[in-house]
Amino acid sequence: MNQTVMITGATKGLGKELALYFAQKGFQLALCARSQQAIEEVASELRALGANVLALEADISNVKDVERFVAVTEATFQTIDVLINNASIVGPSPMPYLLDYPEDDFEKVMRVNAFGPFFVTRRVLPLMLKRNKGSIINVTSEAGHTGFPGWGAYGISKFALEGLTKTWAEEVAHSKVTVNMVDPGEMDTQMHAKAVPDCDYELKKPKDVVPVFAHLVSAKCNGQRIVAESFLKERGLVR
Repeated sequence: MNQTVMITGATKGLGKELALYFAQKGFQLALCARSQQAIEEVASELRALGANVLALEADISNVKDVERFVAVTEATFQTIDVLINNASIVGPSPMPYLLDYPEDDFEKVMRVNAFGPFFVTRRVLPLMLKRNKGSIINVTSEAGHTGFPGWGAYGISKFALEGLTKTWAEEVAHSKVTVNMVDPGEMDTQMHAKAVPDCDYELKKPKDVVPVFAHLVSAKCNGQRIVAESFLKERGLVR
């Protein structure tokens, strides 16, 4: 049976690079994003490479969207071997300090960045546990490890995601399902440009950190926080 990778937020940046990588490795792909047009454009590009792609419009902060996305994936491919919770939003730009943070924006960021991975993981895990096989990878940030002033709901949501990762990992430790997280570092993406509009230093390209995710697909580690920069240096993949 072919392996299936599910990637949320797959229309640009790291999500798209991951989709391209797994397509080239022969994986079946289940992709979602909030824009049907954007996700279909990516799907067309992947199909041109010979990939078997399911692409759906879905907002991962909406439980009904998550249910539909996962149910259709299971019906189409019968398996979900890898889940990458990549979808994320940064919130208002410029990012206000917490004292001035609008309540609606705070809630929206938390729902996408923390609730979303919870909703998707909760829906995907039963099949993985039944098969006693699977890799779940959450995309975190240094802002989820350090309380940077001015990073507001984004940083707090990533703190929540890191706690979620650790808790899930402990709760599935009896199985062969693994739950880990990757801190890709600062990358040249639209999200980073929004968060740091005056950035004047060189940034990694999203494709540079793909090897970390490739490693975790078959790695036996569980509950680990992997910093891409350190991982890549250890393997001589970056200066």
